Amino acid sequence: MQWFALYVKSRHEFITNNELRKKQVVTFLPSFKLWRQWKDRRKLIDFPLFPGYLFVHIHPHSEAYLNVLKTRGAVTFVSLEQKYPAPVSPDEIDTLKILLDSGKEVDVYPHLKEGTKIRIKRGPLKGAEGIFLNKEQDMKFLVNINLLGRSVGLKIYADEIEDA
Repeated sequence: MQWFALYVKSRHEFITNNELRKKQVVTFLPSFKLWRQWKDRRKLIDFPLFPGYLFVHIHPHSEAYLNVLKTRGAVTFVSLEQKYPAPVSPDEIDTLKILLDSGKEVDVYPHLKEGTKIRIKRGPLKGAEGIFLNKEQDMKFLVNINLLGRSVGLKIYADEIEDA
């Protein structure tokens, strides 16, 4: 048995994970919890550490691959060579599990550095571009956006921004 990374449809990580478990496939979906704020409530939500991916522990043969790929939300295996899924080191999986079990806060957006140009992905300011200033607790980012000749600072959740 080996670990393989499976690419899944957008926002289908938990759905595909549950479907695979129903098929008795051993999976690992590294995730973390974040507080999300809506107008009327605040809730702790699970987010995948690697959006669009999860790991499966299967025998490296075509029937096992096909069984996984026939699962709702599954797209393809991560491959280095065309048509051959690339195994993931068990040490890497173990390290991820240790990291997540440690309870330490994981920086899931390490590529965003102060001064990076960003774009807002959703909400009333969708499409607005600005500059990432700094990161605060609960994965909120402070962003500076120039609107109508003025500089406006706002706090926004990390999953609502992307590199511009």
